[in-house]
Amino acid sequence: MTTEFSEFSKLGLKPQLVQAVSDLGYITPTPIQTRIIPLMLEGQDVIAQSQTGTGKTAAFILPILQKLERDKRGIKALVLAPTRELAVQVARAATEYGSCLDVRVLAVYGGQPYHLQISRLRQGVDIVIGTPGRLLDLIEKKELDLSGVNTLVLDEADEMLSMGFVEDIEEILSKTPSERQTALFSATIPPEIGSIAKKYMRSPQSVVIKSKHLTVDAIEHRYCLANKDEKLAVLTRLFEIEPITSALIFVRTRVGTSELVDELMGRGFSAEALNGDLNQQTREQVLNRFRRNQSSVLVATDMAARGLDIDGISHVFNYDLPEDPELYVHRVGRTGRAGKTGIAISLLTAKELWRLRRIEGFTKQPITRIPIPSAEEIEEHRQKQLQEQMVVWLQGGNCQKEAQIVAKLVEMGHDIQQIAATALKIARGEEKQRPIAQISAVREEKTTKARSEVKRASIKTSRNASRVTCEKGMVRLTLSAGKSQGVRPADVVGTIAYHANFPGNSIGQINILDKHTLVDVPQMYVEQVLAKAGKYRIRKNAVTLALA
Repeated sequence: MTTEFSEFSKLGLKPQLVQAVSDLGYITPTPIQTRIIPLMLEGQDVIAQSQTGTGKTAAFILPILQKLERDKRGIKALVLAPTRELAVQVARAATEYGSCLDVRVLAVYGGQPYHLQISRLRQGVDIVIGTPGRLLDLIEKKELDLSGVNTLVLDEADEMLSMGFVEDIEEILSKTPSERQTALFSATIPPEIGSIAKKYMRSPQSVVIKSKHLTVDAIEHRYCLANKDEKLAVLTRLFEIEPITSALIFVRTRVGTSELVDELMGRGFSAEALNGDLNQQTREQVLNRFRRNQSSVLVATDMAARGLDIDGISHVFNYDLPEDPELYVHRVGRTGRAGKTGIAISLLTAKELWRLRRIEGFTKQPITRIPIPSAEEIEEHRQKQLQEQMVVWLQGGNCQKEAQIVAKLVEMGHDIQQIAATALKIARGEEKQRPIAQISAVREEKTTKARSEVKRASIKTSRNASRVTCEKGMVRLTLSAGKSQGVRPADVVGTIAYHANFPGNSIGQINILDKHTLVDVPQMYVEQVLAKAGKYRIRKNAVTLALA
């Protein structure tokens, strides 16, 4: 694809960037890109209100890349993100868009060894994308110097505020030059954002995008529990039963796309891979075959599926459940378009159920569990399909040549009913390519220590009449700091949500006492909260978190 066909060329971007965008399959900028890119190229501060899936990452990354001054040393742009998943996602996008500029991008976040990030920083980095906690840690270690930053972006600002990061954000902002350009992106604009804008931004231009992003309302959301090593068997069983006209299957890695395609093809399902290893010409050929129904299944990674706009997809399968709820919305939005309903089916293990609950909370849509089709159900479905196909052909009556063969066989003394049965057996020969894979009972037992503690916590909380009872579905935890240590609700929300990696706004009642704090956490997240014991800090001081 050449830049002359890309509408991105009208936004004032360098030809190299337009080419990079075109190579990734994008031709027409989204509304937020059309409005934000020119403003940022002019050096103006911006506040953009937009929902998920509007293309905001490219809206701020492309101007950052255009304005990079490679002859200057030090970090030139900083992007703050609320979660490690988003930080990694933005870093990948920046690397892709900046591939022609040899840009150096680094994502920094908790959970990764410090020495790896410090080593990269010392080698030299142009753009840093990070979560507030890890950024502050690196600043305190004097390994992150923000004195040369000329562009700063707050991505998903409302989410960062809900997680209690406001003080961290302000401290980071204070470490950057006052004359920098600042861009703030948020789905909502709570009062705290207005306060930050007034204090740290210079006459920001406000842009509000009424989202036309992929919606999940017209989609039937389902999930299937499967043992980790039996996902393929479950998927092929679903393929037998579901009324699939065309399907898009998402996996985590590009290697995974090829492996799954090979397995499906070996079982008689027409499938092709869509991943980053394909050049643009091959990608277009794959997509054209899919559009023409020459292949019925695409197995893709999230990156490769960016910009994919094909109507008529009946099913989206999450073979690997996405870690970020936003990615779930992007994925399943490829079905249920143009006034039609679609079906989204996620395959997951019992240990991944908490992640599914996060997605339900984000989409405000229930995701219904469905059983794995049994071998008997599949056999019955196959016979029913064959019978329906036979009725269609019998009503059509266009079988003169075949009728001649039947007549000869009858003349030879064969029973006509036996002839019909034999013909059907021959017609069903292709089913041998699709043996019904064996599966075992799904392992749903709760055997881990943390899960046992969750159960005990529920019992203990209900028995402890001296404390306020938790609301249904919540478990009470105790944090080893309280009023005498200056603890505030935002501190509690920030440290728990950040380290345990779940939405801060799902935390329940917080009761700050003199020496300790009681906090209610949704039962589905307790295991991962307890698993991060030893990580929690408030104002640089370590705190412990345990069952109350």
